Order: sequence, then structure tokens, then C-alpha cells
Amino acid sequence: MGVELTEKPPFEGYAETAERRPLGAYAMLIAGFAGGAVAALFAAKRRRPLPERIETRDLALLGIATHKLSRIVAKDKVTSVVRAPFTEYQEPGGPAEVEEKPRGEGMRLAVGELLTCPWCLSPWTGTAFTVAFVGNARLTRLAASALSLSAISDFLQIAYKAGEERGL
Repeated sequence: MGVELTEKPPFEGYAETAERRPLGAYAMLIAGFAGGAVAALFAAKRRRPLPERIETRDLALLGIATHKLSRIVAKDKVTSVVRAPFTEYQEPGGPAEVEEKPRGEGMRLAVGELLTCPWCLSPWTGTAFTVAFVGNARLTRLAASALSLSAISDFLQIAYKAGEERGL
């Protein structure tokens, strides 16, 4: 009735199926992400006080830019050169996008999973935008504006194509 104490590795038994998860590599990615974010924010704080809040208009701008940059990194045809060491091409995806699957094992697989998932990349991208905004709001707004314009254009292109297909 007591707790069984064993010498099993901490991740043993989590995924004994054919699809083993690279939990150690995930832990290293999380540690690198968290350590990098904390270090960047401390460095920014040393230069000037951190803002109490980010205004709603900047949140919207940075949110749209985060969405767009995450999709560019994870899905864009041209950025496949960045993902290629960690992924395998599958087929064309959405407009100007490709579908890829992660390959390898350990860190290679974990990075491949991160690089092919826009939802997974969003916290990384959003954190980078936040740190950049704290360091130089004006320059970050400019870069985020360009990405946001591209995201808005994407939605308009899709709406236009849908209208054409409906004979509008």
C-alpha cells in the first residue's frame, strides 16, 4: 500500500509506444528558452525600468506580428532551408506554405517539432517581441508593423480568393 521507490529514470514509462518523446531534449529547450528570456529581461532592466504594462494597441500589433512570424518560421516555403536539417518535406500546405514532419531523435526531433508548429513557436516569438519592445519600442513597433501588414494581407488574399470562387 506504500509508494514504490525504484531506481527508474524519471521519464521511463511516459511513452513506451513506438512514438517515444524526446523529454530530455524538451527540458533543455525549455531551460534555454526560460534562461534566455530571464537574462534578456534582466539586461533590459539594467538599462532602464521595465514598463508596468504594454498598451492594448501594442499588444494587438505584437500579437499579429507574433502570429505572422511564427507561421513564416514554421510553414513558409522559403524558410524551409532553416527547418530542413530537422524536418522532412511531406507536401504543399496552405498558400505559400509546406507541410513537413520532424525527423531524427533527441534534440534534432525536439527542434524539428518546435520548428514545424506555429502554435509552439508563438510563445518563443512573442517573448522575443516582448524583450525587443522593452529594449527599443520604436524599432520593435516598426518591425511588428511590417509583419502585421503581411498578416492582414494574407487574410485579405484568402477572402479575395474565396470571393472569386463564389463568383463575387
